[in-house]
Amino acid sequence: MAGKLQVFWHPDCFKHDTGRGCYDLPASPLIAIDEPHPETADRLINIKSTLEKGPIRDRLAWNVGTPAERQDLEAFMDGSYLDRIYETSEQVRASGTPVRIDDTTTIINTETLNAVHAAAGCALGAMQSVLSGESDAAYALIRPPGHHASRTLPDGYCLVNNIGVAVEHARKQGVEKIAVLDWDVHHGNGTQAGFYDRADVFTISTHMPLGSWGENHPELGTVDEVGVGPGKGFNLNIPLPYGSGDQAYKTTMEKLVKPALDQFQPDLFIIANGQDANQFDLNGRNLLSVSGFRELGRAAKAIADKHCDGRLLLIQEGGYAVTYTAFCAYGVLEGVLGVEDVLKDPVAYPPCIEQIGDLASHLDTVREQWESASGKPLT
Repeated sequence: MAGKLQVFWHPDCFKHDTGRGCYDLPASPLIAIDEPHPETADRLINIKSTLEKGPIRDRLAWNVGTPAERQDLEAFMDGSYLDRIYETSEQVRASGTPVRIDDTTTIINTETLNAVHAAAGCALGAMQSVLSGESDAAYALIRPPGHHASRTLPDGYCLVNNIGVAVEHARKQGVEKIAVLDWDVHHGNGTQAGFYDRADVFTISTHMPLGSWGENHPELGTVDEVGVGPGKGFNLNIPLPYGSGDQAYKTTMEKLVKPALDQFQPDLFIIANGQDANQFDLNGRNLLSVSGFRELGRAAKAIADKHCDGRLLLIQEGGYAVTYTAFCAYGVLEGVLGVEDVLKDPVAYPPCIEQIGDLASHLDTVREQWESASGKPLT
């Protein structure tokens, strides 16, 4: 691996205040003690701390990103939608009262717009680090997350799709084919929607089978959502049963993700790097351990090495167990860096007994349905 892994962050990302309530909903009159919204700064603070103090610290280079300009966001986001975000932010700053925009979970507070610009800027900085050859791999440690935001709508704690902004930047820099793998436990609906009719960006999402959760999230995340027009056959959804653990994700990478990208042969590989599939997450049910995330990191780097001259970009998405998310994010980077003497997992449950035969059958069904709907083989 060429050089140190470049990590981009910005202090403004920590200032986005999502407040307290009944989980991620407004406060209930029946509840005596409101709890923090799941998408807090604490989760990023812990990831940063773990990376700075852990054994791989000398293999990381820290960079304070440059906040994006509005024109950078407009490469992916719709201008009229951004107008609404900016106008709402000004109203919130004038009143001091946070707003839950469109849905009931995505919050704009007084510092949110600064955090949005900082997050997108860090994603762009990390992308440029990879494109320039400064390092094979880079990581944008950012919030608010972005993969649920479509070009025109916020959703699921997300206001601007940082991956979409980074992809469009790379395309303008001459990168011809880009693969995006979203292993956040929730369907990467906004990223899927943003590239659904294009053949230059192959989007893949592994996720719990939640389906749509409202008007801002019409996508179902089902296997038959394969793209349209020129993009048909360039979106692969892999819904995984609740309780899927480490081996399930490893098998999924081997049986579906790698064959799909072997065919596509991307020039650049981007990971929507959420850790909410972990064993202790508030929002996930897929039971991955640090070891499972480490294997995902290794698999991602192997794909990047095979097809992209090692060029790999990781952009932080979900992960809401404030302590365990940090260890899982650390595990991903251990895998990317090829670390052998790995950090001991402090709290993971022993691996569950997984029904590998049933899993293989499920993945075969996913393959057959996708091949039928897209007209493209995965063999």
